[in-house]
Amino acid sequence: MTDGVETIPGLFSRAGDKPAPEHLSQLLRRMAGHADDRITVRALAAELEDRSFGAFLFVFCLPNLVPLPPGATFLLGLPLIFVAWQMMMSRHHRVLLPRRIGDYAISRKTFEAIVERLLPWLERVERLVVPRFWFLETRLSERLIGAYALVLAVVVFLPIPLGNWFPALALAVVGFTHSERDGLGVIVGCVLGLAAIALAAFVVYTAGVLLFLVV
Repeated sequence: MTDGVETIPGLFSRAGDKPAPEHLSQLLRRMAGHADDRITVRALAAELEDRSFGAFLFVFCLPNLVPLPPGATFLLGLPLIFVAWQMMMSRHHRVLLPRRIGDYAISRKTFEAIVERLLPWLERVERLVVPRFWFLETRLSERLIGAYALVLAVVVFLPIPLGNWFPALALAVVGFTHSERDGLGVIVGCVLGLAAIALAAFVVYTAGVLLFLVV
């Protein structure tokens, strides 16, 4: 009865069905050890393959987690929307970057220095974030997470007082745990995202009520 048709349980595979993927720290160490003289952003995205969605979400979230002047999220939120939109809509299994960004390159020496600075922090975090309960093996399941990430990215982008940091944190958790194939971590990030959306809605509603009372 189900020949040629993927059943609903088949959309969400367990991580245990396949060997655990290498950690992000291991991938970066391997790239640093076998890199050419110059490393482009496009080459990094290609090496990350389908994990590039989560990795780039995480990287683009970081500037939104530091104190910023009002209106800065208009600029810093756009890359998040770009990556989340691709995660939801693209036919490809990795991020496709504009030529100018993709062609941006750094020397192997600089890349090795960056990796050496990142590795101790990554390896500490990876003791908690490990490949487990992975349910995003299919493109459809990743599109669903991409749609959710897009909602959070839009919330980060909007100029909501005190309403940008929490969704950026949730999106960073989703992005990093996605890149590490930690299904439990993705779920935690999604729960944080729901709380962030509720908080942003509360701030907007409260501001609207106060404005109505003043006017």
